[in-house]
Amino acid sequence: MIAELTVPSDAPEDLIRAAGGVVFRYSRRGRFRVAVVYREARGDWTFPKGKLDEGETFETAAVREVREETGMTAEIRRFIGSTHYTHRKGKPKIVAYYLMEYLEGDFVPNDEVDDLQWVSLDAAVELLTWERDRELVDVLRLLPETRASAS
Repeated sequence: MIAELTVPSDAPEDLIRAAGGVVFRYSRRGRFRVAVVYREARGDWTFPKGKLDEGETFETAAVREVREETGMTAEIRRFIGSTHYTHRKGKPKIVAYYLMEYLEGDFVPNDEVDDLQWVSLDAAVELLTWERDRELVDVLRLLPETRASAS
């Protein structure tokens, strides 16, 4: 079983719970690549993520959000961490992130995501808008999946 994020029982009542995926695949040359998405409405490059539906687990939400925002099916490989910050509407937010392997599907721009690029970890660091997302890349650099191939 994949580790699941648990939120403390004393968490704020207005805590926004969200989940996302760092989707990866290997290039034809065997190089590790991650999907980074651009949201024009927010003007940012980030990883696909979104709020949990009622009764949904972080894992289930991550898989659903990746599919909804990217059109791709991906399978969770491991929990890689969480980020927390104050949402633009002033509420506390926590996002659980999972390393997810790309299985199938093609990106088509949609209401939430305008562009998707498959990039090396170095390129991801350059593109990503938020420091909290760049910190996830630091975690990725320590995993066996990323060390098996050159950036």
